[in-house]
Amino acid sequence: MANTPSRIYIAGIASIGLGIFIFLLIFLPVAREEVRYSVSRMLPAPAVSPTPAEPASREFGIVIPKIGANAPVVPEVDPYNSAEYQLRLTKGVAHAKGTAYPGESGNIFMFAHSAGDWTQANRYNAVFYLITKLVPGDEITLWYNFNPFRYVVSETKIIDATEVQYLDPHYSAKTLSLMTCWPPGTTIRRFLVTATLQP
Repeated sequence: MANTPSRIYIAGIASIGLGIFIFLLIFLPVAREEVRYSVSRMLPAPAVSPTPAEPASREFGIVIPKIGANAPVVPEVDPYNSAEYQLRLTKGVAHAKGTAYPGESGNIFMFAHSAGDWTQANRYNAVFYLITKLVPGDEITLWYNFNPFRYVVSETKIIDATEVQYLDPHYSAKTLSLMTCWPPGTTIRRFLVTATLQP
């Protein structure tokens, strides 16, 4: 009985330590990306434009220079199947099944950072953490079949998680929609970026 308070004390310390570890595991990528972005914005612009980043995949990849995002795209991911998309998010940004491909008429829908299963998705969550920094006029390049497709952001907005009409590929224009959970690390709402293919 004399050891009971010390056991409770040790269990309490262990619980606090575990809580801090889980908190850091979930939110450290967010903090790291925010710090990296803030530091890059404070540095003076180079006199000569930097060489464009080599895409993570020329077969199907996404590069967003402003936020330093560069990742492969995993095609034909079912956005309604959590087990499938959580696994696919460990390999890159997800392209929603049934939506258009670069160069085609219609809407390309891509998503990353779904907080439902952080143990699997955490590796690539940071790819879209900073898309909230994008504003109209910012550029996004999609690589598909070794060809670059340049899109320019036209709109950004916060939407409800139930708004799924953006998954509709049947737009006459050649558009790109990027979506992530908002606020980061939650599934409360969604942040949506819309961009248009440039000639």
